[in-house]
This record gives sequence, C-alpha cells and structure tokens, in this order.
Amino acid sequence: MAEHAQGEHAGGEHAGGEHAEGERPGVERRTLLAYLVAAPTLTVAVRVGADVSAPAEAAAQTPARSPAQPAGALPELLPDLGEVLILAGLPTAHLLTLEIKDDGSAHFGLPRAEVGQGLTTAVAMLIADELELPLDKVRVRLDDARPELLFNQLTGSSNSIRSLHRPIRTAAAAARLRLVATAARRWGVAAQDLTTRDGAVHAPDGRSAGYGELTVQAAAPRTAEAPEAPLKPAAEQRVVGRPTNRIDARAIVTGRQEYTLDLDVPGAKPAMVRRAPTVNGTVEKVLNADDVRAMPGVLDLVVVPTGVAVVAETFGQALAGKEALRVDWGPGTVDELSGDDIKAKLRKAVPGFLPPLLVEEIKAEFDFAPVSHAPLETNCAVADVRSDRATIWTGAQSPIAARHAVAKAVGLPSSKVEFRVVQAGGSFGRRLFFDAALEAARISKGAGRPVRLMWSRIDDMRHGRMRPPTHHKLRVTYARGKPLSLQHRMASVETDVRHGIGDALTAGLTELPVGNETFAQTMFRLSVHSPYDLGTTAQTLTELPLKMHTGSWRSVYSGTARAAEEMFLDEVAGRLGADPVEFRRTRLKNAAQRAVLDRAVADWGRALPAGWAQGVGFHEEYKSRTACLVELDARDPKAPRVTRAVIAVDVGRAVNPRGIEAQMLGGLTDAISTALRAGLHFDKGLPLEGSYSQFHYARQKNSPTDVRIHVIESGGDPGGVGELGVPAAVAAIGNAYARATGTRPRSFPVNFDIDFEPFPR
Repeated sequence: MAEHAQGEHAGGEHAGGEHAEGERPGVERRTLLAYLVAAPTLTVAVRVGADVSAPAEAAAQTPARSPAQPAGALPELLPDLGEVLILAGLPTAHLLTLEIKDDGSAHFGLPRAEVGQGLTTAVAMLIADELELPLDKVRVRLDDARPELLFNQLTGSSNSIRSLHRPIRTAAAAARLRLVATAARRWGVAAQDLTTRDGAVHAPDGRSAGYGELTVQAAAPRTAEAPEAPLKPAAEQRVVGRPTNRIDARAIVTGRQEYTLDLDVPGAKPAMVRRAPTVNGTVEKVLNADDVRAMPGVLDLVVVPTGVAVVAETFGQALAGKEALRVDWGPGTVDELSGDDIKAKLRKAVPGFLPPLLVEEIKAEFDFAPVSHAPLETNCAVADVRSDRATIWTGAQSPIAARHAVAKAVGLPSSKVEFRVVQAGGSFGRRLFFDAALEAARISKGAGRPVRLMWSRIDDMRHGRMRPPTHHKLRVTYARGKPLSLQHRMASVETDVRHGIGDALTAGLTELPVGNETFAQTMFRLSVHSPYDLGTTAQTLTELPLKMHTGSWRSVYSGTARAAEEMFLDEVAGRLGADPVEFRRTRLKNAAQRAVLDRAVADWGRALPAGWAQGVGFHEEYKSRTACLVELDARDPKAPRVTRAVIAVDVGRAVNPRGIEAQMLGGLTDAISTALRAGLHFDKGLPLEGSYSQFHYARQKNSPTDVRIHVIESGGDPGGVGELGVPAAVAAIGNAYARATGTRPRSFPVNFDIDFEPFPR
C-alpha cells in the first residue's frame, strides 16, 4: 500500500534556503515570454527572455575552490547534471507550442519520451491547471524527431519536468489570457472582469463562451495581448499537486495503448537477428543460407554488423529461421573475460589509501555486479527504408541523435529520414540507445521492404545494455570521534554515452570550470554529491575501457556510488559509537534534508523478532531528496525478504504526487532486486542470464505488502524524481541485512548463485 501525505512541509528550508514561488537559484532562473504562432486556431509558443542565467553567470558566481577542498571535488554551487542539460536546451525552448482546437481541446507536442514514467500525465496536468481546462480535454502527443530542437529533445537525468514546467505553464497562461481578451473584445467588457473555468470564459452577467468558440478569433494578430502572463501561485492550483491517475492508464490495462510492434505499417514484415555467442562478435560466414531461405515463410536473410537477420511472414517463422542458422563468428571485444576477471581489473584500477598521519581511519570496499535494464518491452523498431527516403518508428529518448545515426547507416541525408517516437514499455535508461532503430533500418534497406524488428528476451538480456560493474574504495579519517575527511574512489567499466547526452554536455558546460575531464567524469561530478558534513570530501571515478554493452541505468553512478557511501556511513557510525539515524541527522547539511529523514524514520528502533532488522538510507540529487527505511526478514540469510518500507520524498513542487509515489515504489523494487538477487553473470564474453527466470528481478512474493510513501510538499520549482529512488533503498536494504545477520555484505547482489541452466550460446 502506498500512503500519500500531501501538504507536509520540509521545515521552512528548501535546497538550502527559501525561494519565491516558481524560482530556484542557479541556471533555471529565467524569464519566459509567450508569443503568437500564425495558425487557423490559437497556437502559442514561448521564448526565453533576455535575463537568462547562463552558465557563464553561474560560473562567475561560483566561489573558487578553497585550499582545503581537494581537486576531486567541485564547488557545491555548480549546477547539477540536470541543470546543465536544461541549459543546453534553452536556445530552442521557443519551439515548443500549445494549440487550442475548435472543439475546445488543448494539444501539446511533447519533445520528450514517455517510457512509463507518467510524463504525459504530468504535462497534461500543468496545461489543464494553467489553462483552466478539464484534464480530459488536454491531448499530449510525442513529437517526432525535430532536429531544430538541438539538445531540447533528450529524455534523461530527471530533467523533463524540470525543464518543461515553466515553458508549458507560460504557454498555457498566455493562451488563456488571449482567449479572455478575445471574449472581452466580443462582449465589449473589461478583460479583468472575466473569469475562466472548465474550458470557458465567463462574464459577471452570466454570458459564457467556450474556448473552441474563441480560438479562431484569438489567433488573429489584431487581438489585444497581455504583455506577460502571470503564472498561478501554488495556492490557486487545482490540478497540480493533487494525486492523479495516469491519462493513459485505461489504454494500457485494456491493451489499447499502441507500442512499436502494435503499429500497422503496410507491408512491414517480421524480422529477428541471430547474434554472436560473445559481445560484439562479428559475422564471418553464413554456412546454411540456402537451407534457411527455403524454410516456410522465410522471405530473406540480411547480414548486418550485429548478426544475421531473418525476415519472414510471421515472428514464429523468423524465430525458427534464426535458430536454424549456422554461422562462423569472428571474435568479440571481451571474449576472454568473465565476471571475476572484470572484478579483479576494477579492483586494480584504483589505488588503495596511504596510511593517515596522526589520525585514525575506517575503510571499506564494495562491489556491484552488472545489471540488465530488462524493460518489459524488449528492444524493437519498425523501419521502411527506400532509395530516396526512410521512416523509423520506435521508442527513443534521444531521437535526434538516432535520426542522424540512421541516416548515416543507410546512406541518406538526415533530411530524408523521418523518425517517429512511439510510447515505450519501460526503459530505465535503455532507450537512450537506438540500436534497434539502426538494425531495423539496415535490415529494411538490405531486404528492400519495410520490416518489424523484435529482439527476443535472450537478445535483450545478453546483447542489450547493462549497468556496468563497479568497485568502490571508501575511507573516513577521524580524530577524537569527529570525522575529518571522506574519500571515495570508484572504478567502473566504461559507461557508453554515445546517445546525445555527450553532445548536450559539450553545449552546456562551455563556461564551467571542470577542466580536461571525460564526459563520464563530468557526469559523475555533476551527479554524485555527499549530503553530509564529514570534513574534506573527495569522490572520484576511474573508468576501465572495456568494450561491453554498457549504458545509463536508473540512477546511473549514484545507484552504486551513493548506495556504497550510505552503507559505509553505518559502519562509520558504529565505529564512532553513534546511532545510524542520529549520526546522519547531525551531519546533514540543511533542514530540508533533516525533515525528509525524520519523516521516514518516525518508528526507527521499534522491536522486531530475532533475525529481523531495520535499515536506513538517504539520497539527494537533482534538487530532490529522499530517505528510506526498510524492515528485513533475514532469518534465512540466503532468502531475505523486505517486509516493510517507509519512504519520504521531497521534490519541491510535486506536480503529480501519485506519479511520484509510483516512481519511488519502482525505485524500491529495483533496489530490492539488485541488492538481493538480480545481476548478470559475465562468462567468457557473454552474460549467462537470458530470461526473467534467470535474471532474478523481484517477484510479487519478494515485495513488501506494507509500503508507506510520504510526498513532502515544500514548494518552489519541481526537482527530478526518476533517478531518485534507487540509492537510498539499496543502502537501507544492505544496512538492514548487516544488522539482521551480523555480516556486512561487500558484494551485490548479496545472493548471486547460478541456480539455472544457461541457454545455449
């Protein structure tokens, strides 16, 4: 059960200080103005005003690093990764438009991906509230790839609502004022005497006009314009801030929601790919091509860089054909490596700590296995590539980069490629990559026909993207019971960021003092921060350049880095004779953080049976913060189970508290899975797991029946939530396991046996 505690406040301080409604410090502070777009019906866009807080300004206001601050730490006033990506998208924010149709409905083209996070619902709520329109009259569509948006069509780093809520609200408010002005002109009354509600303008004498009646006249250039559309204060919002069901929920549960492979593209034939027995293996020779071509329903074979595709009349025939293929394979990029080899390389990648002088130390090391994204919808795409043009349909978080890559792969100008974004059945970072679109385009070109490409679950587990394995070395030095420094050295297999975020970072970081770092190091610095005062703090990343199929997995670096720090903090507290919760409370940096912690741990220390224990974790990222308390039954250490969880979360202004609850519950489930059982065993160049029966993601029986989620409304602009839920929950589970069993786990998942027969390679 999820309990929503709307209206709780975080102690009068938000992210280090109070700010006016709709305002936060840093690069998000800007002026937005609305303007009319020529159209038959009212269409409003927004542009960024002249007093934008740019990176140069942020950098200029950032104090220089003090002598006590190590080279491994950035000044805390630098923007986070989400702000940098928002900044990169600012130059094209004016290209986002809202249209009022003649039936009174509002239509918005969303330049982000809906991958199950509830984004379209939150966007519709923002529009409905500011426009005074019923929610069911708002239509949100996913935009096709729009190259003119540059870096403003990238879904990641918890920045969608953060980047869009002000432009969307501004456009809706401007549209409403223009409709009011139109009604005032029609009736010969003062605009300030009119009100709006339920999609209509109302006069004091009882006259009313629906938005649909006014939209054509409102689009006329001669209609008087308000110089600026003030946004509603939070106290007047009637939709935003209220728990709301997803606008697509009924379509999803009844099967009417269209995903990529549901699309009826004329002539598109099913296709599947036979892949190498090792990661990045290549095709040397197809040994039985004629035999497979002769199989029932098989239409064609196409060799692509990633394997051999079989195109057939049905997916069953395509599957049978690809299973029958015999291929000589060339070597992959990590053929000789297995999990223990990679772990050893990671351990060697970062040095240990030199003995401290005149102070004492506490040290610990942690290892995390690779983890599959494992979205319910496997990788897929539909492609129709002709000699002079191409169209692609797929779920994509970076469609502009995908469109460019497809054009290059099939030898067409980008202008001749239409890339249509489809709602996806899960992502967790997976759909930042567009490998299915590339494969489908190459297969379609080779076969000379449209194709519907589906990856099998085995393909997705073994050849899909994964969170890379990591190793962590941590040390706290102290004297007389007081922490003096925290050092955290993280080693990771290289995280692939060739999906558009790297380019956006280049655009957004030109004026920030990050030095000559890699994209990954910069992403690490901008996303991993300790919320505690533990003296001098240094967190560093070293990457191992192994060519594996890695990618940004939910919480990216924080999922393991902050989880490791939170588990280590329990050890530090124990060594210093402190209670883990009180140790955190006294070292958190502001009241907002402490309010979240206190709300989650209200019954910390309650009596539990032998073999049961509580654990706690805290995390702050993307201007949001959360604390998680779990209770764990570890009477059988080989089959521990989380029985109860309490989560408190503060994301500033909560647009849809119910959506936030769902995100935090999903983060808890990810944490239960990856902390206790779910991971990938890498064996001689390939993961062994090939299905949900082998990748031990949490089932219903592994999930707690008592989950209480408290959304603390603290005002201001919204923070990010999609990446927030995993680190604190992983740490809470690890800490509870240690308290319940008396053994502190060092390697995750805790129980990681190969208890299955791997599918053939």
